[in-house]
Amino acid sequence: VSLGQGQGPTARALVEKACISGDWVCLQNCMLAKSFMPDLEALVFELSENREKNHADFRLFLTSSPASYFPVSILQNGVKMTNEAPKGIRANMTRAYANLVKAEDLESNAKPEAYQRLLSGLCFFHANILERRKFGPLGWNIRYAFDESDLETSMAILRRFLNEQDQ
Repeated sequence: VSLGQGQGPTARALVEKACISGDWVCLQNCMLAKSFMPDLEALVFELSENREKNHADFRLFLTSSPASYFPVSILQNGVKMTNEAPKGIRANMTRAYANLVKAEDLESNAKPEAYQRLLSGLCFFHANILERRKFGPLGWNIRYAFDESDLETSMAILRRFLNEQDQ
């Protein structure tokens, strides 16, 4: 469930149902639901208090950007994972190629040479944007996180454009 815009009650009901059935629940963008944070803290506290009643397979995942109002008790009692872009343009390009570029995509395109060249430029642009973040707003009007999903979408559009283009 992506939190925000009144999704708190839906999220709570889903978590309560999943802790009985043993499903996994992911509450995304917790930072957007500032008013839900006290309820989330109480919900997580209830889950930990009634641990023996919860199904053994039940899992609750939370995603959030850093927020000062995110409950500290949840952070202290949970397992935390972070995903940060590697440092340096070369490391970012290597990561983009390793995670997103498939060998069959390089050759299955109608114009493999043009696709590889344009893809290289696209990955370079992506790496520059990621590396540029460390400078903050300096020289940028609006901060935009050009993340892997944006790169993946750009790659799909590039592939489709080249496949549909006349010689």
